[in-house]
Amino acid sequence: MAVNGTGSRFDIISKIWPIPKKAECEGLRKAEVSWRANTQDLREIFAKYASRDVNGSKYMTYSDLIHRYLQVLQSENCNEYTLQLLASSVDTTRDGLISFAEFQAFEALLCLPDSLYALAFQIFDRNGNGYIACEDFENIINHTTLSSKMPFNFNSEFIRLHFGNDKKRKISYMEFTQLIHDFHEEHALQAFRRLDVGNTGFITAQDFEQIILKLKNHLLTPFVEENLIAIALGGEKHRQISYAYFTAFISLLNNLELVKKIYLAATRRDMNKSITKEEMLYQAQEFAQITPLEIDILFQLVGLSHQSGKLTFADINALSPMEGRDTPFSIQMQIAETKLLLEHGHNKRTVLSAILESAYRFSLGALAGATGATAVYPIDLVKTRMQNQRTGSFVGELMYKNSFDCAKKVIRHEGILGLYRGLAPQLVGVAPEKAIKLTMNDLMRDKLMNKDGTIPVWAEMVSGGTAGACQVVFTNPLEIVKIRLQVAGEIASQGRVSAISVIKDLGFFGLYKGSKACFLRDIPFSAIYFPAYAHTKKFFADENGFNSPATLLLSATLAGMPAAFLPTPADVIKTRLQVAARTGQTEYKGVIDCIRKIWAEEGGKAFWKGAPARVFRSSPQFGVTLLTYELLQRLFYVDFGGRRPQGSESTSTQLEEMLSRNPDHIGGYRLAHATFNGIESKFGLCLPRYKSEL
Repeated sequence: MAVNGTGSRFDIISKIWPIPKKAECEGLRKAEVSWRANTQDLREIFAKYASRDVNGSKYMTYSDLIHRYLQVLQSENCNEYTLQLLASSVDTTRDGLISFAEFQAFEALLCLPDSLYALAFQIFDRNGNGYIACEDFENIINHTTLSSKMPFNFNSEFIRLHFGNDKKRKISYMEFTQLIHDFHEEHALQAFRRLDVGNTGFITAQDFEQIILKLKNHLLTPFVEENLIAIALGGEKHRQISYAYFTAFISLLNNLELVKKIYLAATRRDMNKSITKEEMLYQAQEFAQITPLEIDILFQLVGLSHQSGKLTFADINALSPMEGRDTPFSIQMQIAETKLLLEHGHNKRTVLSAILESAYRFSLGALAGATGATAVYPIDLVKTRMQNQRTGSFVGELMYKNSFDCAKKVIRHEGILGLYRGLAPQLVGVAPEKAIKLTMNDLMRDKLMNKDGTIPVWAEMVSGGTAGACQVVFTNPLEIVKIRLQVAGEIASQGRVSAISVIKDLGFFGLYKGSKACFLRDIPFSAIYFPAYAHTKKFFADENGFNSPATLLLSATLAGMPAAFLPTPADVIKTRLQVAARTGQTEYKGVIDCIRKIWAEEGGKAFWKGAPARVFRSSPQFGVTLLTYELLQRLFYVDFGGRRPQGSESTSTQLEEMLSRNPDHIGGYRLAHATFNGIESKFGLCLPRYKSEL
């Protein structure tokens, strides 16, 4: 299969910015959504299951294909006519044997986006000539279990419109797709008219139940089936069912997957949010297929399970006939659910996998942290010098008028590189800081997460606060060295101040000077930042739950603003405690002493010194850091079975590869079960599987 635009450069880019892929099909049509199997691999599989040898060529029998390979029907007591119908859809020559060419062509058919319709058409096309005769259509419909319960009138106007008055006209594939789509609605209409004896446009609730159970049973969940009479009566003893209500009920059953989409659009893909009937009606205006009557019936059904007056995603799932069925759409939903489990960390994994994941995140966090720290380090240096500036009686002690004045003087007296004093220890500290912060935040979120994958705000704050506390143990020594180096350029000094000299001067315990203030700063910072980032990112995600690089940067930057601004007093205290006081400057014995003296000597405003610089530094730093971190995870993704970052990939519903029951199913055959089951759940073509069903 040739694929347009799939070079290595595009592959790398698509991991960061997903690019829709277009594929060319080698079968009957040009568009595919499932990757074709390799010809040689397919030939080996065919040889493994082909039991018939004719003139030196291998062939599959119908039993080889249906029973042994596809495993669609049980070999014991299976319905022979159904076996012939299914197998002949592959045997295009109708000679009773399946060649490799036919086997390969059927694999191509299963790759098609309209494979459900294509398979149904080949089942009805008994002559294999690309057209369906009325006689063949009637024979197969009469063979279905639904028709045996409530026969269809083939002398109706509906049949004459499709096959002509004499029923001699044959219909093509495209015409068949509309015929099979409308057929079951016509079947239900015939049943309604048959039971509407007085031609009043109404039937009894019991007649309504009979029609739905016999003709729409494939659309019913146990809950809906058990409550048909209750919903039909609507609390009354003798209620008549109008034709409008009858068709709306069936339409709702047919469109429950669309209802899910409306719900997700109304809740911005929040599967745990409850919404009112008015909210659903408002969102449903964008979908012409759903009417207010259908929304009303939906809430009536939900009202039978609870009286909250609101709707959740779980409520819709309880009504969905696709749940638990092996159809193409159910496979899509299973994949989506698997992704959600990965995002919420519910996937089972080994201890080794968890350790490897921590090492993986440590490495990416170090790279991302270094990038973010380097990008905003000049702002951090200005912030530190502004916070260390004391207001006193000494002449000339006020070195800087404001942050901009500070930056200009640093460049004038120390050069551009002066803005990067202390960068080395900062970069060394970034790796453990980001690794510990990210790992502990994720670990605590996993521990405090509810079983349904949700996490309350208080738990998010506790997780972030714990992460902030853990990082202080490793970053405080590096922080104090960085600060001593940042302020070293303020005074003339004959000896060059280095990181080694600072460490020797402070000693081991001196490296933890100001750690209490560090806790006061970093715990609230992380407790604010991580929840704010998670919710902001979710808010800016698109309708498929995907975050682009722009929304990631915006979310991380916005979340950093309140997180950086509010703990500024603690940051001022930490700076004063960690910076060595010069001659004549006030010295502080501890956090409380520092607070008291700053308040007495400089007033309350001093606690907010450097707040703008802190916001301008921390906000873009974390924006760059988390943008880099998430893009690195997308580019170098490794599946350790843990939780994936929310919004890291689109959850749009497209057919994806998924292993079926038989490990020998490759390419399109991965969806074989889903496709065969789909013609029942979508079209109602419920063919009897056993002899006793006839």
